Amino acid sequence: MQYNKLGQSGLKVSEISLGSYLTFGERVNESDSVRTIHKAFDLGINSFDTANVYQQGEAERILAKALKSFARDDYVIATKAFWATSKGPNSRGLSRKHLVEQVHQSLKRMKLDYVDIFYCHSYDYETPVEETLRTLDDLIKQGKILYVGVSNWNSEQLQEAIQISDKFLFNRIIVNQCEYSLLKPDIEDTIIPDSEKLGLSQIVFSPLAQGILTGKYNKQIPELSRATNPNINKFFTSLFTKESLRKAQQLENLAGEFDLSLTELALSWVLRKNNIASALMGASSPKQVEENVKRLNKQLTSEMLTEITKIYNS
Repeated sequence: MQYNKLGQSGLKVSEISLGSYLTFGERVNESDSVRTIHKAFDLGINSFDTANVYQQGEAERILAKALKSFARDDYVIATKAFWATSKGPNSRGLSRKHLVEQVHQSLKRMKLDYVDIFYCHSYDYETPVEETLRTLDDLIKQGKILYVGVSNWNSEQLQEAIQISDKFLFNRIIVNQCEYSLLKPDIEDTIIPDSEKLGLSQIVFSPLAQGILTGKYNKQIPELSRATNPNINKFFTSLFTKESLRKAQQLENLAGEFDLSLTELALSWVLRKNNIASALMGASSPKQVEENVKRLNKQLTSEMLTEITKIYNS
């Protein structure tokens, strides 16, 4: 397992991170979740991601409970806040009130003294960025969070945050979490080059395009898969199109020509850029974690990259 630094900090994360969106406490029961988390740790994964709203806090509780088996300095745990936790007018967003309350509630659920990375789970158009960053800087000084990240912020918003942090000498954000895959390469246009200039790294989610880049949808739709679930998540819905399936089949054919699986091709493509510190993946079993880790460190030639570009531009 390779470990990469986040931004201009000294924090290192494994190139594969284990997420908990729609898995621990929902599709996966607690005992299986614990086994999956332990397998990830045993394989060298030190970066674990969750959020206060994942399974109404259950994902946080299960993840932290499983990690209690290991030394605290051996893993990096990240959580987030922004989305509504109740119907109250202050139950969402990045205000001082909501952030402070959610950090405290997350720490209580996870029985932790601090979290390593705390993400702003979205951009808040109703709260001044200075208020948000000042609050997070205070939480760092109090020792309740160590580093700050953001999720799904665009280049202008990232630049604004860095400028405000530098003006008031706040601790800078070090990481942006966004979607990135062969079927959604949008961040290459501005987010990645601008982040490099600002000193930010990316931890990207959906590197396998919600399972589409595993090839399992190329021939037929498996029973009990996300495609047959009426409550499928918004990320899958936006990606599961005839066009995406056509490209996934072409990419699988290309991977076969170079003796790679589609998953190996997709992961290697995502991790080829230095600005991508880690690919965030979900897993519902220890076997799935093991399979994903085995598919790392495949080098893509210039010929392969050229052919890939032709496919996703077609």
